Amino acid sequence: MQFFVLEETSGASKTEYDLIIIGGGPAGLTAALYGARYKLETAVMEKETPGGQVTLTDFVENYPGFPEGIEASKLAHQFEEHAKNAGAEIIAREVNKVIKHGEKDFEVFTHHGDSFRAKSLIIATGCNPRRLGVPGEEELTGKGVSYCAVCDGPFFKGKPIAVVGGGESALTEALYLAKLTDKLYLIHRRDQFRGAKVLGDRVRNHPNINLVLNSVVTEILGDGKVSGVMVKNKLTGETQKLDVDAVFIYIGLIPNIGPFKEFVETDEAGFIVTDEKMRTKTPGIFAAGDVRSKDLRQIVTAVSDGALAATSADEYINS
Repeated sequence: MQFFVLEETSGASKTEYDLIIIGGGPAGLTAALYGARYKLETAVMEKETPGGQVTLTDFVENYPGFPEGIEASKLAHQFEEHAKNAGAEIIAREVNKVIKHGEKDFEVFTHHGDSFRAKSLIIATGCNPRRLGVPGEEELTGKGVSYCAVCDGPFFKGKPIAVVGGGESALTEALYLAKLTDKLYLIHRRDQFRGAKVLGDRVRNHPNINLVLNSVVTEILGDGKVSGVMVKNKLTGETQKLDVDAVFIYIGLIPNIGPFKEFVETDEAGFIVTDEKMRTKTPGIFAAGDVRSKDLRQIVTAVSDGALAATSADEYINS
């Protein structure tokens, strides 16, 4: 096997592990915690800040054990510290290729040009935000078009804002952004929300939120920065312009499965199909969290997936 000199910032102490987890969100970090507690040499590869989608929100109030809620960044940090304290390593790397050499022998290649070997892999790479695909969206991304309220919301304090979507994320982030402005438009293609009823009720009753229902965005306007959105009512066909300085989009997720396509089966939406033990079609490769095909994508289901995946990986490695 060829060995590589690793940068000090990578977090890696070696190139061979029992278990490599790709993705450092709640599922990946929980899998790391369980893997380390099973006395597996465990590493997590994460290209960004550990915490995954949790770090893109402001406050978490539906995770058990925190009746008053908890700051999302704090919860993400606790996940990371718990995994590290158990003995897992966090490696700052983005994976771009996987090769299966034989039973219990996988090689993981990264964008840095190095590679690592493991007996088993857990895919916990999560998802990316789905795009609207309307004129102006691509050109104005980062110039008023955003997919992360916590990242970009403070730049638009006191300015009119639009949020697009009607699921859990859209409702949660609309409530967060409504703290920053007294004029927020929530645009949703239906008249009922898909998110939790308690969130929907808060949105409907919030004095700063104006509902634009049964409507879709047809264009995002602006020259160098967002100046408005064109919205079409699906029932009447009427269009209107909403003058806003920012558009936050939450209309779904696209799973990150690029380097793993040949090893997994996916559903019609591209999410990885597993059995109840998180096993994919390839022995030794497991999947956990939002990248997996399932009905509910929440922190609590992600950590459950991670625990099951690590348990199954331990059984595989020691069989």
